[in-house]
Amino acid sequence: MSDPSTESVPARVRSDVAHNARVWNYWLGGKDNYPVDRAVGDQVTGMYPSIGEVARADRAFLGRVVRHLAGDLGITQFLDIGTGLPTFNNTHEIAQHTVPHSRIVYVDNDPIVLAHARALLTSSPEGATEYIDADAHHPEQILRSVEPTLNLRQPVAVMMLGILNFVLDTGEARSVVSRLMDAMPSGSYLVLTHPTLELGGEGNEEAMRFWNEHATPPITARSRTEFAAFMDGLELLDPGIVSCAQWRPEPGAPAAEVAQFGAVARKP
Repeated sequence: MSDPSTESVPARVRSDVAHNARVWNYWLGGKDNYPVDRAVGDQVTGMYPSIGEVARADRAFLGRVVRHLAGDLGITQFLDIGTGLPTFNNTHEIAQHTVPHSRIVYVDNDPIVLAHARALLTSSPEGATEYIDADAHHPEQILRSVEPTLNLRQPVAVMMLGILNFVLDTGEARSVVSRLMDAMPSGSYLVLTHPTLELGGEGNEEAMRFWNEHATPPITARSRTEFAAFMDGLELLDPGIVSCAQWRPEPGAPAAEVAQFGAVARKP
């Protein structure tokens, strides 16, 4: 995608406007992005130099959480909403490496993401991997589409990493989470990350304002209190709400704080 003029671009794709999935891919060192994505990504980095660390910490958090849920807690079903472009250590790769019969449903509505996902996201013979075109704003559509890949009578890990920040109205974002978790059985888990202007993220405010003027979709940060409210009625796993880099870091690994909340909670 580095040279859009030589590649087939899905009809719905705007290659003249930066898009989050592609800019995030750029920050992670991927090649599935356009010049406009790199230009906006560089501008944001200039305004908020630690954004690349946030992206990498968020990705590492995903790996630690999936290994813990699958390997230690016996969760074998994952609903990953707002997947983004496939890169390294995707949810299904980690889950199925840990427990080969794990079943994963990815959800996104970006055409570039969908095109790449269908080509790259394969499954272990024992498990299943599915990709559905749906918007996080419409949880009922998601829930109608996940079966039969997922059995909603058995525990599911609902993964929403860096996605609720695109649901700008906090009441609506809470409603999305509630409707999803209401449909999950006891023993299911909610996994969240979310950008914040706390945890040293104050410098990100100007960068977010620039993003909302020059890229899509628009984004918002939230406070610890607002983030915690997404998990009302659920049981937080230790260490609770922390910088995603500091959620059960690997022994001996650096865990510098980044301005991205991370948490995992269980439905009783």
